[in-house]
Amino acid sequence: MTYRERPAVLPAGAVLWTRTIAADDASRPVLPDGCTDLIWSDGDPTARLFVAGPDTRAHLPAAPRGSRYTGIRFAPGTGPAVLGVPAHELRDLRVPLDALWSAAEVRRLMERMALAYEDGGDGGDGGRGSDLEGPGVGRVLEAVAAERLRAADPPDPVLAAVVAGLRGGRAVAVVADAVGLSARQLHRRSLVAFGYGPKTLARVLRLNRALEAARGGTPYAEVAAAVGYADQAHLAREVRAFTGLPLGRLIGRPRPPSAAG
Repeated sequence: MTYRERPAVLPAGAVLWTRTIAADDASRPVLPDGCTDLIWSDGDPTARLFVAGPDTRAHLPAAPRGSRYTGIRFAPGTGPAVLGVPAHELRDLRVPLDALWSAAEVRRLMERMALAYEDGGDGGDGGRGSDLEGPGVGRVLEAVAAERLRAADPPDPVLAAVVAGLRGGRAVAVVADAVGLSARQLHRRSLVAFGYGPKTLARVLRLNRALEAARGGTPYAEVAAAVGYADQAHLAREVRAFTGLPLGRLIGRPRPPSAAG
């Protein structure tokens, strides 16, 4: 697998990435991360633009070897403002963009993408149009996301605090109290913004913190204690619940980077 990424200029917290599917990618699951992606594929011309919703389980790419993708991954809570739909409507789904936006808007974007694909040059993975720094499709995705975000309603002011609190390991009840919401209100807003309730988001964010630490060489027992699991067995159960794989099979691989496929 060839993969590159960089922070997007806008929206804040977004990441622009490119990926080429390799022969062994069928065994490399894309892990839940609380994010939503807008993705361009240079494969099937009838499905070049699609959205990957927030996952609650690992997703295995179905694309053939050599397929190339460029995407923009929105930070938790940002995707609905750009895409125009509540996150829970996209949960665990891959949806063609023309199912969400008007035909005219998608057609205009496709035209911009086609021009960028021709002009983008070599993205470093052997394919045109997958660059992140030049005038290619990555820049178009970044630009259209920023345009839609500027035209959207202002973001829910509590979202950043909710993500920060949950990412920091605070209990859901504590986070709800800190942002002035009841548990029911927080759950309702979380479904719209993140695709699932705050407890699931907290588990997803904790899982990603744990895997980052484990890949850095920290012993599993220390990882479990540091990120808030009861013990190493609890960590192992959560990894298997979200990915279907034992912890040892995930560690030592490159971080599954995107929702492509």
